[in-house]
Amino acid sequence: MAKATKEATAEKTPVQPIELPEVSEQGVAPSSGQFDLLLDIDVEVTVALGTVEMPVKKLLQLGPGAVLELGKSIDAPADLYLQGTKFAEGDVVVVDDCFAIKINSVVGLDAPGGDAPVP
Repeated sequence: MAKATKEATAEKTPVQPIELPEVSEQGVAPSSGQFDLLLDIDVEVTVALGTVEMPVKKLLQLGPGAVLELGKSIDAPADLYLQGTKFAEGDVVVVDDCFAIKINSVVGLDAPGGDAPVP
């Protein structure tokens, strides 16, 4: 009986056609200013020199002077991550007594390892 009630209600709902204005490509501004707001947002970039796995017990035993060997060659590029997604690779350099990264390549999201999580 509920089915018959729904069908009767649907038949009584008036349907009216509407006319929508046409939009030409000339009316679209290349930059409306709204997108420009995003360009000023700061984002955190993470640089990974390499990774190492070890038991928590050994990690807790580390102290000053301990050395962690990373599973990456000194000649291998560092990986740059944005929001946990790898987006570039680069070499570690020194600029004004600070570490810096010289970007060698930007990784596309379709490339292997493009969506690897931050180690």
